[in-house]
Amino acid sequence: MKSLTKAFILLFMILLAGFTLVNIDTKKESVPVLNNSKNAAINEEDSVGNTSMVSYINKGKMKISWYGPRFHGKKTANGEVYNQASFTAAHKNYRFGTLLKITNPETNLSVVVRINDRGPFTKGREVDVSKAAADELGLLGTGVAKMRVDEVVLKGVNFPVIKLN
Repeated sequence: MKSLTKAFILLFMILLAGFTLVNIDTKKESVPVLNNSKNAAINEEDSVGNTSMVSYINKGKMKISWYGPRFHGKKTANGEVYNQASFTAAHKNYRFGTLLKITNPETNLSVVVRINDRGPFTKGREVDVSKAAADELGLLGTGVAKMRVDEVVLKGVNFPVIKLN
């Protein structure tokens, strides 16, 4: 019985050591820090360049619009229920689960949204964001604006199939 207890303790210690994350680089954080003034806005200094865990692929400027109340509670193209208070978006071609960082060039506010739907289906528009994302970007009043879009790439993750909301 003693050897079985020792074996379980040793196994537990190995598992615990295997899941321990150590940050060797103490000069700066490896994950972007959220801005204190708005929970969904990303600090400008953290979004410049790449971090050790996250990198950004510039997709250029796109015409961004938003959708909300009429679709709230209905199923999206990937099967989940649309929630206008979550940070999601629709795009015609990006894979479901793709993370996009959208930046308003006038205010320099950014949000990260997850693609979970198809659209927009209005000519000239390229991305539909949820009402919550539009509110953080200052898009509710104008409805449509050209904004900078970056694809968020999580290093070591082939295709992030994670539910963020």
